[in-house]
Amino acid sequence: MTDILLRGGRPWRLPAPADLLVRDGVIARVGQGLDAGGARVVDVSGRLVLPGLVEAHCHLDKTLYGGAWVPHSADDTLTGRMFNDLGRRAELGVPSVERITALLERMSSFGTTHVRTHTDIDPAVGLRGVEAVGEAAAALTDRISVRQVAFPQHGLLTNPGTAELLEEALKSGVEAIGGIDPAGIDRDPVRHLDTVFELASRYGAAVDIHLHDGGTLGAWELELIIERTAALGLGGRVTVSHAYALGQIDGAHQDRLAKGLAEAGVAVATAAVYSFPVPPVRKLREAGVTVACGHDGIRDLWGPYGSGDMLERAMHLAYRSTFRADADIELALEAATYGGARALGLPGYGLSVGDQADLVVVPVGGAAEAVVAHPPRSLVMKRGVLLSA
Repeated sequence: MTDILLRGGRPWRLPAPADLLVRDGVIARVGQGLDAGGARVVDVSGRLVLPGLVEAHCHLDKTLYGGAWVPHSADDTLTGRMFNDLGRRAELGVPSVERITALLERMSSFGTTHVRTHTDIDPAVGLRGVEAVGEAAAALTDRISVRQVAFPQHGLLTNPGTAELLEEALKSGVEAIGGIDPAGIDRDPVRHLDTVFELASRYGAAVDIHLHDGGTLGAWELELIIERTAALGLGGRVTVSHAYALGQIDGAHQDRLAKGLAEAGVAVATAAVYSFPVPPVRKLREAGVTVACGHDGIRDLWGPYGSGDMLERAMHLAYRSTFRADADIELALEAATYGGARALGLPGYGLSVGDQADLVVVPVGGAAEAVVAHPPRSLVMKRGVLLSA
């Protein structure tokens, strides 16, 4: 593998421009005026250098990306979107290896190097989604890393046979198990969460639960998740996605839950889509809670939007959070980088010596500008290999 020296860039969070020497797929040296030796030199002077972007919440198996435009056909309710997806996926050939591949290639072109995707598991689709995502990911392993969540989109307890299929998915190597609205969908939050956490504990899996349930109901379910995470010693391996309730309860209640999430090691992932509630990112980070972000659906039966660009997604998160100051806008960028990496438990992530050389260069002078402008990328690197420059 050829050594590569990125000359004169501005690595995020470093006080001054610095060179990065990449050797054998990792960052070997960081400093000013490094000797190139026999390395290939790439001039990135004045441009922002970021670690690879992290898409922490999407649904690759559902995507229609890369195919003909499909007009949106669901109503505006959660159940309406669920049953629209369930009723039309066979007609439209979902899941499709070709479309998943096209979307992953698009994500990679924007500098995303790691993806966590929630893959539908139910008796009608079986493990076909897991297989399709796995096939697409295997073909692109040199460009992008994909981790799957076995996800009971249409209910766990209310959809007989789903729990058994979730277990089969974990046995097959899927890294995480999901859940969805233990009260709102399954109407039995205690048994739903007990099932999810028991499987996670038994198979050493991570947990990532969709929680659309709002207000005090959703807040109580967050307490149940915190309790189970602490009891099973799963800190750092549990994420709550969406967590709309955090954006709906009063400030004192937010403070209590933020403290509990931080102490238990439960991350929060948000997509900041449409007008749905957004968790209080600044408050959560001040409390020590890991915050990650992702697109949710991208060009699928749930909605026609989504670009695959995590800098654009960070912009949506900053905008929905009414962030204007640079320091606040950078919290959204952190969610699309280091926060996502922590939520996924990625080793060797970052811009320090010894970290994996997953890098993206953006032609801007600073981090906040990268989020607001989200311009075309100057360079994308995965494990020390230049994918574009």
